[in-house]
Amino acid sequence: MASVVFYFQVHQPFRLRRYTIFDSGANYFDEHHNEEVCKKVASKCYLPTNRLILELIERHQGRFRVSYSLTGTVLEQFQHWAPEVLQSFKDLAKTGCVEFIAETYYHSLAFLYNRDEFIAQTKMHSERMKDLFDADVKVFRNTELTYNNDVAQVVEGMGFDAILTEGADHVMGYRSPNFIYNPPNCSHLKMLLKNYRLSDDIAFRFSNRQWKEWPLKSETFASWVDQINGNGYVCNLFMDFETFGEHQWADTGIFEFLRSLPDKVMEGGKNDFLTVSEAIERYHSVGEIDVPHMISWADTERDLSAWLGNSMQANALHDVYALAEDVLASGDQQVIDDWRKLQTSDHFYYMCTKWFSDGDVHKYFNPYESPYDAYINYMNILDSIRSRAAATGK
Repeated sequence: MASVVFYFQVHQPFRLRRYTIFDSGANYFDEHHNEEVCKKVASKCYLPTNRLILELIERHQGRFRVSYSLTGTVLEQFQHWAPEVLQSFKDLAKTGCVEFIAETYYHSLAFLYNRDEFIAQTKMHSERMKDLFDADVKVFRNTELTYNNDVAQVVEGMGFDAILTEGADHVMGYRSPNFIYNPPNCSHLKMLLKNYRLSDDIAFRFSNRQWKEWPLKSETFASWVDQINGNGYVCNLFMDFETFGEHQWADTGIFEFLRSLPDKVMEGGKNDFLTVSEAIERYHSVGEIDVPHMISWADTERDLSAWLGNSMQANALHDVYALAEDVLASGDQQVIDDWRKLQTSDHFYYMCTKWFSDGDVHKYFNPYESPYDAYINYMNILDSIRSRAAATGK
């Protein structure tokens, strides 16, 4: 039997407004644009896809199962501008067929710069999942699936049972992402690795008319899942939730594909769907995967170059975390929250200068004309945060 493990990342950042050195005050975020994007994606993706997933759960009497992680920033936006989306996730939670996964509340790269901040944000997120969905989270995914052995050890120390990451070729070698693994030097933590080929068939190639498999039919995809039998236990399909209706528009047939997929996968009783926790409970680990260097699910390199590929990004990341002591010592919750929203990885993604094979990805929902504009704007706001923290701390 091959078990499909669907995991969806749900995230929106608080995008920044244009802020110059002549501006003053703490009005950093483009509320109009953030509301506009939130409502747009809600109507195209979040609401119709959640309705469909609820329909599939009910139609298949709970045998269709999925896992989500929702960042703290997107949850705050739902509460402000799209409460009906938040309610749709609560309705899914009540089915018992949906698992919620922990991550850093602000979708940050804190692990790289400040372990205490990383742990604090993860605890904030876990508490939010409990408050909103009565979910006791047992699985962790770091921002953009960034991961190495050190991440695994810290996450196990926080009490998690499993962690998600990318099944990058240079990490996997001859091994398959269709098994469960353990990180080295961890006593019980299990790893699920993304099957990026099959995930990207849905997330990126689905509407590509030049792709030899276009148009992708659910029967075809189910046959690929079935081929895992004998060479694995799990088919880890990890992707942005915005794949459905936003990245792949409704007129591509993406909703019809999802609607028919469970029938085709479960046909004949050979394969099924599991949440992440169910997968680690059912299947044993087949060995260790050693990941000494950081990987991610971003771009063709599967590394950190999307956020740390140039000096602007490195400088901005260094400077925002250099403020940690002063900001936290200020005790001003608004300053702290603004500072943490500036840690969201998207701000550094907008500064990326990789305009080659991954260029279109980096331009998506990017509010800036160039990465240099993104850097200058960010640093102007960071300077304001620095001044506020210093003034409050006196």
